[in-house]
Amino acid sequence: MNGRSNEKECRAKVCAVIVAAGNSTRMGGINKQFLVLDNMPVIARCISSFQNNAQIDYIVAVARQEDIEKITEIKNQYGFSKLCAVVPGGTNRGESVLNGVKACPEDCTYIAVQDGARPLVTDKIITETINAAFEYGAAAPAVAVKDTVKLVDDNGFVVKTVDRGSLRFVQTPQVFQKSLYLEAAGKYLNDRVTDDCMIAEAAGVKVFLTEGDYENIKITTKQDIELASLYLKGRRGND
Repeated sequence: MNGRSNEKECRAKVCAVIVAAGNSTRMGGINKQFLVLDNMPVIARCISSFQNNAQIDYIVAVARQEDIEKITEIKNQYGFSKLCAVVPGGTNRGESVLNGVKACPEDCTYIAVQDGARPLVTDKIITETINAAFEYGAAAPAVAVKDTVKLVDDNGFVVKTVDRGSLRFVQTPQVFQKSLYLEAAGKYLNDRVTDDCMIAEAAGVKVFLTEGDYENIKITTKQDIELASLYLKGRRGND
């Protein structure tokens, strides 16, 4: 057996938890996961990024109950061999993620939580964030805030200008040691959680931020599909 095989056997196993259980309220009820982006459904393009990443051993998708059959069909259509389970979401995002984490295979020791509506995540972002989590226990990609940020009061008046130098927009995948995440979720998971780093932070865990990408957008409106299409065209032009 060669050294590369030994290295793979010794490496911690990672399961991507792709969360696609939202209600798409900002899309007027249209399920953004199944919108076609460059001849491929958004959720399929997202799963494909993790299927093709060498650090990912398993994939679990979290979906609305009525979408489970359709995602299973997508798995078969595109040959997503790493997709080992499609499970129903919960009443909020935090519960949906927890459902996905609990469905991960027992030998997986790290989880990479990904928004199913971020179809442009790159192999570089996935790999670098996983490697950072191996070192620090928790990591997520982020980009610097470009615009001036104002803090306002309840009446809409500016209180002060916030120093944007230390501000970041956080993206996904957010990667955690699985046991660390489960312990933190058991204590701090609630319906106010908007991303998984919040749970780790509440538990006193320091989350390391890797370099994200401004193209790693989350599809929330119809205009985002158009923008994502332009980004894909740009990538093909740079190949």
